[in-house]
Amino acid sequence: MKKILITGVTGFAGSHLAEWLLLNHPDAEVYGTYRLRSRMEHIEGIKDRLRLVECELRDAQSVNEMIRTIRPDYIFHLAAQSFVPTSWNSPADTLIVNQIGQLNLFEALRKYDVDATVQIACSSEEYGHVLPGEVPIREDNPLRPLSPYAVSKVGQDYLAYQYYQSYGLKTIRTRTFNHTGPRRGEAFVTSNFAKQIAEVEKGIRPPVIHVGNLKAKRDFTDVRDVVRAYWLAVEQGVPGEVYNIASGSAYTIEDVLAKLLQKSTVQIRVQTDPSRMRPSDVEILLGDYEKFHRQTGWRPVIPFDQTLQDLLDYWRARI
Repeated sequence: MKKILITGVTGFAGSHLAEWLLLNHPDAEVYGTYRLRSRMEHIEGIKDRLRLVECELRDAQSVNEMIRTIRPDYIFHLAAQSFVPTSWNSPADTLIVNQIGQLNLFEALRKYDVDATVQIACSSEEYGHVLPGEVPIREDNPLRPLSPYAVSKVGQDYLAYQYYQSYGLKTIRTRTFNHTGPRRGEAFVTSNFAKQIAEVEKGIRPPVIHVGNLKAKRDFTDVRDVVRAYWLAVEQGVPGEVYNIASGSAYTIEDVLAKLLQKSTVQIRVQTDPSRMRPSDVEILLGDYEKFHRQTGWRPVIPFDQTLQDLLDYWRARI
């Protein structure tokens, strides 16, 4: 029986991946890490079928004990400080959580000689400053990170490559472009817009939606397509390689807002909020997922309009 470990199982992608694994691999043992302060509502409906493990990834001893006990066959390393604006306010914590947490995981695998296949959830933010002639972005594009978060992800990415080259650790890196859908944290732009709209519809806030930079272009994939890609990465991906996970289409944030406003039942004004602007922002992230498609056959199947509808309905049900 295969043992599958998801770090950060209580989070957005982690909870969707756990659901997908329980549905499609019912014979596997699915483990997931959490911390005492972790919010559990995302896995409320499935936690009885998961094997939850309390683990602080920044603490090497905690990670060692987890790996020694479980000895997983597959690891999906999703736990991270994943919100770009937070990395501006807490750059040191972002680097420690994302890089040292992964280092502790790798060293534990080496210490206990665990031959696991490890998917590392990297990010399109690593590409950073993309020149006009470099889109759609392929895996061999230069990395020019523009935030502490992006730098932390470059570190995770290259650390995984180095441990594969140096120690033969079976790491597979996925650079996932923006992904969204039900349960997306309200700090992220699509979810933030959807929550504001739901609050306006319920009369909780005035009919005004507050926004930051609307000109940035992003490539959005439904999280349910993304977690399917993560499984294919460990099942069919080549250790040591890196793969883009993307939709191949880009929308301005203004376009995304317009799509959501069209789904609203009320009229809402748009107002720019200077506090939502970043010190520097990536102008465009548009991914080329052809390499991953050739390797695994994966392609996104959920239409973006459906993703946004499901996200808005998620917030309508929660408000």
